[in-house]
Amino acid sequence: MSILNPIPLLQGRGGATLSAEPDCLVFERPGEELTIRLRAVARVRAEERAVAVELRARAGAEPLVYRIDDVSEVSATLFTKGVNALLPKPGAAEESTDGEEGKDNKGDGGDGGDGGDEEIDGAAFAVLRTRRPAWRRRFLHRIKWLVLGCQGLMAVMSVAALVAGDAGTALAMVPFGFIATAGFGVGGYLLGNWRRERRLVKRGVTVVAEMAEPGTYLYRDPTGIRRVLPHWGEGPAVPVAYDARDPSDVVALQLPAARRLNAGFGAFLTFCALDAVAMMAVFLDGAR
Repeated sequence: MSILNPIPLLQGRGGATLSAEPDCLVFERPGEELTIRLRAVARVRAEERAVAVELRARAGAEPLVYRIDDVSEVSATLFTKGVNALLPKPGAAEESTDGEEGKDNKGDGGDGGDGGDEEIDGAAFAVLRTRRPAWRRRFLHRIKWLVLGCQGLMAVMSVAALVAGDAGTALAMVPFGFIATAGFGVGGYLLGNWRRERRLVKRGVTVVAEMAEPGTYLYRDPTGIRRVLPHWGEGPAVPVAYDARDPSDVVALQLPAARRLNAGFGAFLTFCALDAVAMMAVFLDGAR
């Protein structure tokens, strides 16, 4: 099982890849990495230029299937044969009493005591890591343009003061411009996070995430797949809320007092930024 050289790396559409590791399959797409333990896989099928990985499911449940398209047909056949040969035999007993395997069962949060492989929920042994969630890219994009807009406004007002022949006013605008930029940037970030957490608490799904290791928590989405949440918490479990339409949009819930404190500080910084812009306008008006 440790020699996987004959099993090729599959490269598919949109930069997706599927590879075999000693005890798992790794399915990577831009911004995401899905790790599936071999014990969670029911079978792997080659469908001409596509490969489908079907997870095991409990009786009566619909199994999850992950596909990679536009791969080499020869590689798909070799990959399928190689991985299927490594899969645990149907009906084989779990080795949860052995040291290493027992540790894996505990760490996976799986169903280690359910009696047999046929009762395993494969989703419990799959972990999805999202590197750059879409919501975060959108949020930081807005903050970036807010900061750039503030800096542009500072530059325009300083140039206007220079054109009016008041170099002193132009120089005086610089520190106020930095205050406005920092206030809008940090204040906007805090208020944006407060608004997002408030939205997820009211309209999202609240679950408990369990610590996998320091700085990493795992929570389950509606399909049962465990997702990674980077979070430096102190307890073994934290409440989290995620968007049902986009489970990667998740937040570790703060105490209500902490949320109000952050929102208040963000509002204060935004007020300071507005005050700095108003002072710059006053200086510019006096320079005319």
